[in-house]
Amino acid sequence: MNSRIAVVPGSFDPPTLGHLDVIRRAASLYDQLHVLVVHNPGKEAMLPIAQRLSLLEQSIEESDIEGDVVVASWSMGLLVDYATDVDAGVLVKGIRSQVDVAYETPMAIVNRHLAHVETVFLLPDPAHALVSSSLVRQVASLGGDVAPFVPPAVARFLDTGARDI
Repeated sequence: MNSRIAVVPGSFDPPTLGHLDVIRRAASLYDQLHVLVVHNPGKEAMLPIAQRLSLLEQSIEESDIEGDVVVASWSMGLLVDYATDVDAGVLVKGIRSQVDVAYETPMAIVNRHLAHVETVFLLPDPAHALVSSSLVRQVASLGGDVAPFVPPAVARFLDTGARDI
């Protein structure tokens, strides 16, 4: 595994400014960064995967994030299978609280055991520490303004009434 290639996995439903913060910082730390939209069977998605991919690509481009950033999706198999396929030695996870640490730590240990892939936790910019995709979905579904929490491409998309997808 190459420790200079990393994967940032997430549902990105929808992408938030917190996600972009993690992507920007991770892109500066690794030679190649894969931003991976994963299917979470435990969550009902607001946006189809193709739309999340498109919004991530637009948001990354509009944010002038530098580096070799690949946006992809993965819905079958283990996350470490994707990491192995692209020769990534690192998973990057943004964590906002102790709840995230408690949830992510067992997965990090299992991923290291399964495929010798390390997990790196990045703390959020305090401006984004309390924002989650779940919160954005809830605010959007009730007609609230999500522009302070999401990249402009996502805000434009949600403002068109697409939240009813």
